[in-house]
Amino acid sequence: MRSLSAATTLAVLFSSAALTATPAFADSVRPVSAIEDASDTVVDGTHQRVFISDPSTNQIAVTDGTGAVVGTLTGLPQVRDLTLSPDDSTLYAAVYGADKIVAFDTATLARTAEYATGAGTIPSHVAYADGKLWFGYGDQWDSGLGVVDLTAETPTVTLDLSAGHDYASPPVLLADPDNPGTLVALDAGISSGPVIVYDIASGTPVIRVQDDKGGFPHDAALTPDGQNLITAGSGLVEYRLSDLATVRTFPIASQPESVSVAPDGTVAATVLDTDDAGDTYVFATDENRPANVRNLTSEWMPRGHLTNWSADGSKLFLVTDTYYTPQFRVIDEPRKYAATLKVNAPASAPRAKTLTVTGTLTANLALPAGTPVTVTRTDLESPNGKSLGTKSLGTGGKFSFTDVPPAGAKVKYTVTYAGDATHTAATASDTVDVSRATPTLTLNNNGKVYSYGQDVKFTAHLGATYKNRTVEIWANPYGADKPNTLVKTGTVNSDGNLSVVVDLKRKTELTAKFAGDARYAPKSTQSTVGAKVSISTSVSGAYKSKYTWNHTYLFFRQSKDPVVTATLPPYGGRKQLLQVQYWSGTSWVTTYREYFKLDSAGKSAVQLTGTPPKGVRFRVRNSYVSGSGDSVNTTTYGGWKYFTFTS
Repeated sequence: MRSLSAATTLAVLFSSAALTATPAFADSVRPVSAIEDASDTVVDGTHQRVFISDPSTNQIAVTDGTGAVVGTLTGLPQVRDLTLSPDDSTLYAAVYGADKIVAFDTATLARTAEYATGAGTIPSHVAYADGKLWFGYGDQWDSGLGVVDLTAETPTVTLDLSAGHDYASPPVLLADPDNPGTLVALDAGISSGPVIVYDIASGTPVIRVQDDKGGFPHDAALTPDGQNLITAGSGLVEYRLSDLATVRTFPIASQPESVSVAPDGTVAATVLDTDDAGDTYVFATDENRPANVRNLTSEWMPRGHLTNWSADGSKLFLVTDTYYTPQFRVIDEPRKYAATLKVNAPASAPRAKTLTVTGTLTANLALPAGTPVTVTRTDLESPNGKSLGTKSLGTGGKFSFTDVPPAGAKVKYTVTYAGDATHTAATASDTVDVSRATPTLTLNNNGKVYSYGQDVKFTAHLGATYKNRTVEIWANPYGADKPNTLVKTGTVNSDGNLSVVVDLKRKTELTAKFAGDARYAPKSTQSTVGAKVSISTSVSGAYKSKYTWNHTYLFFRQSKDPVVTATLPPYGGRKQLLQVQYWSGTSWVTTYREYFKLDSAGKSAVQLTGTPPKGVRFRVRNSYVSGSGDSVNTTTYGGWKYFTFTS
């Protein structure tokens, strides 16, 4: 684990360089994308840095006081526990997967030393005390306490210093320069939860006192004077190191996961919080004060030392959501009780009628009746918000007020509490769907069919409204290649009309839109019209033409095959229907009918082959049938061309 080092007591002297010397910022959260998991954290107040170990990616992320990554220390297989030297100049990391402890210069982030702890020792915990690095190593019952003597000319490593305690897991270690000659060890891998206090003044550990405290502690911290221990195990409990007697039990709602103590003795802890009711606790030194509880994340809180105070104790840093991308969270005013503001407005209400808004403003340290909150209404008439004045809390933090909304649509009521010396500011809002009258909006020509390329006048008519008299007219031609286009927007005339002329070459859906205003709801209406195609039919190969039988006939030799050419507006996949009929003496009878695909220019040429009879009257036409190849136009039949054959 880490120790409350001299950096704590030096924080006042170095306040200009401390993390909290940066400009104040509100509670924040930032992903630490450089890592995948988090095992341990320490705060270097001197250099304004936070170190986060990640055994999954074999590295240590280095962040500033906002969680922004400023560097990484790599090549550290399964790195676990971290600790700082008392002057914050050196970071020590227990590198579990390489059987060593690695040192880094905290100013330059350069690797400065490595201390091999022995093959297979797999060190997992480290603490700095009395010029030595004490470390917990091993696995399960094959665990022990070791030391790297940094005071020796050549640092030496000594193992098996447990002084008779048989560890069930590598001991979690804590030490504080304010209590020299003392090393605290937690045997966290067994349900009895032994705590062992060593006297290390001679350099060789001697058990001063030990006791079973129960549970599997996930974290621990020493008080600022180094005289007491707080463990996050079966509960959150403070013990006196001299005899391990219970000093204080902290009330929490679920299993504690991490703990940290500020220089003034304020205790911060996180709990598992499976019910998502509150995951972060702050306890004042005054035991009569209730806990200050926040709910930072909907995810379960991770275990381990992932909670730290800034060097001067003004802010709280946490790493959460370690099952995903770890999140670095900053609580800007952790000692202030988190105020929770709730606003409840009716889901809907009639315009210009009285409605009632209620709510509550609560905190673990209750706010007195009469506490003021301010109210703002935001609506179409006041898009930047209109103050409704100040309201006062009643008993139990409740408040209510009435209002007559002058505008319809979404109306938002925002309630704000400014905060005070012991409570954070809070704001909340709720929205009411306030009714509006339905305007009259019509658009003519629906269902009509027009010739290809015909200019058609469309007129939208808008009935009574409040202030807005603007109408838009959109034209959406059939076919994916033509977008819906705004063809006219403007203020309707004194008769409520707005007109536009549209050149129709396809079926088109026209839409008139009114955006609404403070008293009338938005409205739109559609008019769908058809548009025929232009069809040109030519028949080539005749030797003469003559008006007879009430039509102009083309005359062909029996040896000549007529060529019928159709020309239509081109469109992808378009086809034309060729139809041939003969005169039976009493009526026209279809003798041939077939669809032909048009080329990219919209043309199709069909040769009529065979040996036709002489003297029989024929006629031919080309048509467009909507749905035969495309559907962007209305079915259109071309004109007949008449012909006959001679010898």
